[in-house]
Amino acid sequence: MFLISVSRRVLAAIFSLTLCLLPKYADAQEILTLQLDRARIVEMPAGWHTLVLGNPSIADVTVLKRQNRLVLNARAFGETNMIALDARGVALAELVLRVRSADHGLIVQRGMERESWSCNPRCEPAVDPGDASRYMGEVISQAGRRNEFAAPQSAAASTPRLPALTK
Repeated sequence: MFLISVSRRVLAAIFSLTLCLLPKYADAQEILTLQLDRARIVEMPAGWHTLVLGNPSIADVTVLKRQNRLVLNARAFGETNMIALDARGVALAELVLRVRSADHGLIVQRGMERESWSCNPRCEPAVDPGDASRYMGEVISQAGRRNEFAAPQSAAASTPRLPALTK
């Protein structure tokens, strides 16, 4: 009988302790959704000292310490977390970061080959993780050539001329 009442007291104490800790971990489930290749500014809790990022290949962080803010940049699809700690190492806040594609996209599947398009309002080729290597190479190459053409030329270089239009 004594053994049973002690174990019930122990179970009651564990249950009470669990209930006390639940609100702290319930806050950990706050989710911030980010769009791929887009930055977002996040306000940090007062007194934070250290930032822990679960997977920097999914989201990148730039700290704006003087302003008590962060800039989050979504880098790849997936989910990770970010934890803010105070100077003693106590967790002040935890945020789940979920990265998704833009809402105005179109995915074209050609057999096993995938292509991403950005449609806003007209559809243009885009590059997302998971696209076919050949398609990604073509789109990146075209964008690079366009950027080279648009880059300012040095004084020593000759100005490129557009070819004359023929009728």
